[in-house]
Amino acid sequence: MESIGLSTIDFVIIIVYLVGIVWYGIRKGKQESSEEYFLAGRDMTWPIVGISLFAANIGSNTLIGLTSDAFNTNVAVYNYEWMAAVVLIVFAIFFLPFYLRSKVYTMPEFLERRYDGRTRFLFSGITIVGNVIIDTASGLYAGNLILKIIFPEVESWIIISFLAFAAAAYTIPGGLSSVVHTEVIQAVLLMFGSFLVTYFAMDQVGGWSGMIAGLDSMNTAGQLEKSSNEVLSLVRPMSDEHMPWLGLLLGVPLLGFYFWANNQFMVQRVLSAKDLNHGRWGALFAGLLKLPVLFLMVIPGVAAIVLFSDLDISFLNYTIPTANGPQICENLADCPNMSYPVLIYKLLPTGILGLVIAGLLAAMSSSISATLNSASTLITMDFTQKLRPDMSSKALVRAGQIATVILVILAAAWAPMIESFSSLWVYLQQILGFIAPPIVAAFVVGLFYPRANANGGFYSLVGGYASVAVFIIWSFNTYGGIDHGANGIHFLYIVPTLFIWCCFLNIVISNMSATPPLEKTEGMIWTKEIYNAETAELEGLPWYENYRTLSVILLILTAIIVVWFW
Repeated sequence: MESIGLSTIDFVIIIVYLVGIVWYGIRKGKQESSEEYFLAGRDMTWPIVGISLFAANIGSNTLIGLTSDAFNTNVAVYNYEWMAAVVLIVFAIFFLPFYLRSKVYTMPEFLERRYDGRTRFLFSGITIVGNVIIDTASGLYAGNLILKIIFPEVESWIIISFLAFAAAAYTIPGGLSSVVHTEVIQAVLLMFGSFLVTYFAMDQVGGWSGMIAGLDSMNTAGQLEKSSNEVLSLVRPMSDEHMPWLGLLLGVPLLGFYFWANNQFMVQRVLSAKDLNHGRWGALFAGLLKLPVLFLMVIPGVAAIVLFSDLDISFLNYTIPTANGPQICENLADCPNMSYPVLIYKLLPTGILGLVIAGLLAAMSSSISATLNSASTLITMDFTQKLRPDMSSKALVRAGQIATVILVILAAAWAPMIESFSSLWVYLQQILGFIAPPIVAAFVVGLFYPRANANGGFYSLVGGYASVAVFIIWSFNTYGGIDHGANGIHFLYIVPTLFIWCCFLNIVISNMSATPPLEKTEGMIWTKEIYNAETAELEGLPWYENYRTLSVILLILTAIIVVWFW
């Protein structure tokens, strides 16, 4: 593999697509009012909501992260995907009704109604930082990996800057409506491209049996530490470095709950639904779309183990961190982040290659535009409007557009820092593991514990993130970092520990101070009476409109896949 080039037709397809999607996004934009700009007028139907949720989640960062972890013999990374279906069911049952009935713009705004303004501002600030350093920056970094193969001599910061400009081009003028409408097209293209990559990878490796035989042959020869059964297993032993089964049971659901039920840039799509039913159906549809990810985005990484483990990619000038400083990656086994880019460039024919690259760049722009819009919503509605309550709706839109420009510049500046982690997926999950638990605890305790008050909510967040800061400082001082459990503690164990600690703080501090006033709990606490009233409303509905029946079907489909790859 001395060089890689694109044909003229591939370049034409990529350029035409990028220009077309920017034009379409601007054309579909809404900015007549703050509600149209930030929540697309709250009139989205369930297919749009579901596809938008899926597309915002499966950006190029997630796609490359899933494949690279699978290449690292960690098919258990798919546990994050099927768990999303379970989490979305819980979200649709318990949390979504409260979000939609409250007519809030942001998740921090919801916490203010349950707790107070201090909690809102703290949560909003943390979410903005998370959106920039996790979602936006990782999307730009993933796009850089894709284009670095074509332009190995171009500095990464130049590629990242170009991608940031392209993603912001339609997000700034059009708001959430632009984001959602373009995501529908991008999701279809991404799924089609992923199907093609899987097809050509399995054809090259000799089908499923050929892949199994190749893995076992490498294991016998000492080139692979695991057998095919171990590589393709979702439930791993406690000693597994990637995902021990206890971490799967306790940590993964909490990360998923934050991402799907508390994270502004995901929940914002459901807030745009025209009513509760469309919001619920859309959430369940997104959960259904997550199930085929195993075959379309994870299994190709396993095929790449057999096909390209010894592939020389030194010509790419792609560096990885080592004890002696950054060094050029000699082969694919040393830099799994390049697994998916190598798959597409090595396997796909002319024309199809351009289409798939366009799809990857589409996924990148989709996730970036989603996070930019949600972060600008937080800045505008949680800070700007509070400081300047007399601002007109159009002025708020302008403030959101200015915030988007600032955020994309910050994300582009941070993106190169991701190279210091062993893989993109490790970066995504470890950083999320520190941000998520205190927030999930605040939402869970707030919804199910009537005695929780403003002091409990606020100081549980403060205590949680203070604990995170202490832990990170200790890890760096003692072990030199946190990457991949350098401190000997798996991050999936840190997540539930931090969650329990924050729940404890919330409950204890709440009980040490005044009972929350009625306006903070009325209509904000889940009760059995709410469930019973909903049961009566659902009676007589056909099965395909009853979200509970649809939830059971989704759970059965999920269980079949998990048991199959147990």
